[in-house]
Amino acid sequence: MSMMLPLTHSAGETRRMWSPRSLVAAMASLALLAAAVTAQAEDGYDLWLRYAPASADTATTARIRQLVSPAATPVQMAAQRELLRGLAGVSGTAPAQADRVNRAGALLVGTPASSPQIAALGLDLEGLGEEGYRIRSVDIGGHAATVVAANNDVGALYGSFHLLRLLQTGRPLDGLDIREAPRVALRVLNHWDNLDRYVERGYSGQSIWDWHRLPGWLDPRYTDYARANASIGINGTVLNNVNANAEVLTPMYLEKVAAIAGVLRPYGMRVYLSARFSAPMEIGGLATADPLDAGVQRWWRAKADEIYALIPDFGGFLVKANSEGQPGPQDYGRSHADGANMLADAVAPHGGVVMWRAFVYSDEEPVDRAKQAWNEFVPLDGTFRDNVLVQVKNGPIDFQPREPFHPLFGAMPRTPLMMEFQITKEYLGFSTHLAYKAPLYEEVLDADTHVQGPGSTVARVIDGSLDGHALTGIAGVANIGSDRNWSGSHFDQANWYAFGRLAWNPELSSRDIAAEWTRMTFSNDAAVVEPVVGMMMASREAVVDYTGALGLHHVMGRGHHYGPGPWVEGGPRADWTSVYFHRADANGIGFDRTRRGSDAVSQYAPPVAEVFDDVARTPEQFLLWFHHVPWTHRMRSGRPLWDELVLRYDRGVSAVRDMRATWADLDGRIDAARHAQVAAFLAIQQDEAQWWRDASIAYFQSISGLPLPAGVAPPPHPLEHYKALEFPHAPGDTQ
Repeated sequence: MSMMLPLTHSAGETRRMWSPRSLVAAMASLALLAAAVTAQAEDGYDLWLRYAPASADTATTARIRQLVSPAATPVQMAAQRELLRGLAGVSGTAPAQADRVNRAGALLVGTPASSPQIAALGLDLEGLGEEGYRIRSVDIGGHAATVVAANNDVGALYGSFHLLRLLQTGRPLDGLDIREAPRVALRVLNHWDNLDRYVERGYSGQSIWDWHRLPGWLDPRYTDYARANASIGINGTVLNNVNANAEVLTPMYLEKVAAIAGVLRPYGMRVYLSARFSAPMEIGGLATADPLDAGVQRWWRAKADEIYALIPDFGGFLVKANSEGQPGPQDYGRSHADGANMLADAVAPHGGVVMWRAFVYSDEEPVDRAKQAWNEFVPLDGTFRDNVLVQVKNGPIDFQPREPFHPLFGAMPRTPLMMEFQITKEYLGFSTHLAYKAPLYEEVLDADTHVQGPGSTVARVIDGSLDGHALTGIAGVANIGSDRNWSGSHFDQANWYAFGRLAWNPELSSRDIAAEWTRMTFSNDAAVVEPVVGMMMASREAVVDYTGALGLHHVMGRGHHYGPGPWVEGGPRADWTSVYFHRADANGIGFDRTRRGSDAVSQYAPPVAEVFDDVARTPEQFLLWFHHVPWTHRMRSGRPLWDELVLRYDRGVSAVRDMRATWADLDGRIDAARHAQVAAFLAIQQDEAQWWRDASIAYFQSISGLPLPAGVAPPPHPLEHYKALEFPHAPGDTQ
């Protein structure tokens, strides 16, 4: 659209041209023009699938002139659409489409069943399963070509996204020979989304699931959601909150679930639902939900039949039971295995699974909440059905900025254990703090359980290789919402991306993943990639430092978990307070979980327990998790604990200040809109890091009575100032 204005005109012409009606029309035209320009700006919606033009050299090397790919099935059509979109974006020119390779620079995609030319190549696809793929540089009839081959359409789709990732990150297509297959079978997002579109612990707007308009309106965002997940190998999604509403299992909502499933299916994604254990009573009219009651068992079998009639590839149920007030089998004197097995029997004829969460703690005040999941589940090892996975959080408390790995990993060799990570940043500054979580994921996955000797890593528990399990899984609590940039912050997209990449292969490097994401999201320019990756890799440790280093945990504000609250005490139960966990007194600080304390260390294999039980051998990052030590305890730096803790708070604030400076130096290398938002969020983060530092030091100094180390600035306000701050409408709280 263009608007021509005269260079010269008379007063009469001015009156004629700019009548009220024409002025309104002109203003409307200008508004449309402005909207068109704005629409071209980077707003984060495209995530890492921007397909921005590559540099000239890369575009020449990577240019694909011909695309040969089938489009006879929905999955094949999805792959072809993505390739055409991506290739046109990266190279600037859409490739020609053909039925067979007949020129140089061809890309051949498919399976031996869908492509005679791929079948004729005789590529070794053994061991790749249904989701794996090969990418090879080949010669076909004298023409140089690149082939993406798989046993199944979805494997070819994943391979197509891998190829596009190579192009986006500036990799040439010469001499390729790549074999990829996922290490973990179920790679699933858990949406903590309620039916009213409120997202528990969500910091990026409403739920993307518009239940009221479904099934009649299928928001195009659902397709883009599926594309983004398929690009990183995520193959399932739990649509609703683990604090489930039984209504989602009613016919009206199941019709809506089926509509979503239809959109996600061409991208290799299955839908799952969180099931409320008391649903037979709440929507079924039964008098009980006892899992050993024959009527309850019949109800769940009929419900499963109803679901699978609508959604033949329905994945199964996720269940939170007997935790934080949720109903469960223990209400009837039954075990977790009794409850899980009843549901497993209902979905088994249809190929479904049950993911039973191990995040449990009793209604009675515990001796040590960190021990409860192990105490309840280890005696049940080997009693769950073959289609049950026990879903375990990465640490024994609750997604803290740093926790030791959960002692259940390695302790239930006869039961598939499914990792549960949190992608949303409930305890790491919400969406306004830059905290790249892949180093956290990597730290946990690389942790050695020692249950079968050295090398018995958590990753090997999860991928089934340690105990020979074929049913394996990994879940991530989603950070996705209705915000235009999906995650509330541009950098929080990286946590979604990293989760998917590590779910596919738990041995990937968090730094390499950060570089991939940066190249696809911002730029291939080394002057951008290197500083941005440096920021990302330092960011999680910065949050640990300013929220509570050295093993401190659960010291946030009550309820909403926003900001510092090491003084939180009282309320309905002790283990919902900060003082329960840090146990600071005039003599020292930390939770004694040694054999002389709660004995939580004994839940780990002996080689690990021996380390955690010894204050001299415990890694300092977990010191206060496992030990109550004097404020004067000598640290490895030579400083007393009190001085070390204070300096860690200062180090965290300084790290955020450095990130702000690094980002400011990138002005002009990053598009203005995204640069401005990140800069604003980093300013918020610096202010809030300082708040965490000041409030925490003020509180712990009031307990220890010790002076600050030389040169350290005191908090600008007295402790009572920080304790009096209230945030009744902080986002992400439970309703």
